[in-house]
Amino acid sequence: MARGRLVVFEGGEGAGKSTQLRRLAASLTAAGVAHRVFREPGGTPAGDRIRDLLLHSHEPLAPRTEAALFIASRAQLVAAEIVPALERGEQVLLDRFLLSTYAYQVHGRGLSESEVRAANRLATAGLVPDLTLLLALPPGEGLARAGARGGADRIERAEVAFHERVAAAFLRFSASEWQQEHPECGPIVAVDAAGTEEEVESRLRAVVAARLPGLLAMAVRP
Repeated sequence: MARGRLVVFEGGEGAGKSTQLRRLAASLTAAGVAHRVFREPGGTPAGDRIRDLLLHSHEPLAPRTEAALFIASRAQLVAAEIVPALERGEQVLLDRFLLSTYAYQVHGRGLSESEVRAANRLATAGLVPDLTLLLALPPGEGLARAGARGGADRIERAEVAFHERVAAAFLRFSASEWQQEHPECGPIVAVDAAGTEEEVESRLRAVVAARLPGLLAMAVRP
């Protein structure tokens, strides 16, 4: 049995990554393609408790505490869910992964990249995404979208300057030089997240068709 592929959806607040992940998952479901959908932080009982603490607690968290919690959730998700699913030949769609830690905790919070990379290596045990779809949207527009949903979480409530640093980091990640220096992240393709859901989906599917043609071939089979 062929190993499944790990496709990660990344981007700043309000970029639409969760929406686009659901749309691709719906295509796979309609085609009867075995797949799993996860989000970070979360995806396991332990991870869900960590998610609640990270996103919904009003208790101040030191940047190192925040990073350690995100990475702890990742370690459990990779070991308990993602790797077993891939080994069963299932496709895995993941809402956030390594890039979010580099963007939010390294560039946003100012933590040491070398220390965070080392912690990520421990958490992932060498797992590398087959493709990361990086939805690009100006931070002001993304925060406006997120604000329209209501119920902003702890990360969304951070100051605008923080989100601007995060957006600048995501922009760097799409450069080939950065990707060569960070092979643990696998191939990353930036996708314009402006426009309607259908327009963004069309752009994403074009990228997936070019990078992982077999995945969409399964999703459109009769």
